[in-house]
Amino acid sequence: MGKLFDSIDDRLQAWIEAQPMWFVATAPLSEDGHVNLSPRGHDSFSVLDEHRVAWVDYTGSGIETIAHLNENGRVCIMFNSFDARPRIVRLHGRGTVHLAGSALFDEVVAMHPEHPSTRAVIVVDVTRVSDSCGWGVPVMEQTGERDLIRLHAEKKGVDGMDAYRVEKNSWSVDGLPGLVPDEIAG
Repeated sequence: MGKLFDSIDDRLQAWIEAQPMWFVATAPLSEDGHVNLSPRGHDSFSVLDEHRVAWVDYTGSGIETIAHLNENGRVCIMFNSFDARPRIVRLHGRGTVHLAGSALFDEVVAMHPEHPSTRAVIVVDVTRVSDSCGWGVPVMEQTGERDLIRLHAEKKGVDGMDAYRVEKNSWSVDGLPGLVPDEIAG
């Protein structure tokens, strides 16, 4: 059923890029820490090459993914098909966080529509690519993207978003550092 791939080839890349939603999982090193699983969407994901992917990371009410990646780098990204053909693809690897002003941040952000909620870019060096059947995933139809994150960021403005990030994105739920105030102000 499941298959291991040597890399992300053109066919797999096309399938990944066709999925409107995906998930990212990370965990701290502490056995008492909280595993985090976040859904993602919008036009924010890029396959950079056969062994490297990236996404534009939008401001959220937490900072778990960034905090965990800064601590240990471990990440799993999962895509699943909600259409008639069932399939799940997982990308395991080591992720790094890139902030405004870095070359990788600028490169990845340029591949996607401008978004006022952008706080970072995550780049993952993929070490394992696999798929599985997805027979247990329901068939669903996408009716559209939510625009709430954009509206929230536009309403707050640049200064308001910086203040929000200081309040909500400085520390993870387990007390790991997220974004420090000096990194937050663009």
